[in-house]
Amino acid sequence: MTTTLLLGVVVLIGSFVQASLGFGIAVVAAPFVVLLEPELMPASLLVLGLVLPLLQLLSGPRDVDRRLLGWALGGRLALTPVGAWLVHVLPTRGIAVAVGLLVLVSTVLSIRTVETTARPSTALGAGAITGVSGTAASIGGPFLAIVLQHEDPVRIRSTLSAFFVVGSSASLLSLAVSGQVTREQMTTSAVWVPFVVAGMLLARPVQDRLPRTAMRHGVLALCVVSSVVVTGRALLT
Repeated sequence: MTTTLLLGVVVLIGSFVQASLGFGIAVVAAPFVVLLEPELMPASLLVLGLVLPLLQLLSGPRDVDRRLLGWALGGRLALTPVGAWLVHVLPTRGIAVAVGLLVLVSTVLSIRTVETTARPSTALGAGAITGVSGTAASIGGPFLAIVLQHEDPVRIRSTLSAFFVVGSSASLLSLAVSGQVTREQMTTSAVWVPFVVAGMLLARPVQDRLPRTAMRHGVLALCVVSSVVVTGRALLT
């Protein structure tokens, strides 16, 4: 129980980051969960990745880009079963390293050479990649966040939240069907929910003061961090 509560503090920090920037709870918490309680991955964090954005949509300002969300969800739902299948047939380490490198390359291209715009084709591609990465490696935010990086901060958070609610539900369902969700994972995620709520509430003042430029820089920085985290996590397991 002590370890679970310590990890709850990490979850609180991750919740604060995601509530501020639109994603990040898995990026912050996953490495610690893998090191201390690996049997809780990935379902426990996917539950939190459903609960937090749902609470945000119900309690905060909403400005969801429904058109881009539809394309992104189409891509994610189509490829989610592939992510669950890859967990069975490929080494987890190889999947995680590939996802980490892909996030890093996508971020660098977005900053240096390619001006990523929020349009149906890029949203569809981001959703498709996330269908695999979110299910197989618990990293579901960076790709669509890169697509949305130039949007208004409220729109980024709202659209990502709606994307996570549906996407995390689909990933959990796929893992449950394949027998990879346990009672312990569900019980622990329930213990962590109050930490999620606390992190979300602490982020409220930050949300109100976060300008668009700072939001974009924060999103891109977190994408780089997520790349390093998922790659390092793979090498440690």
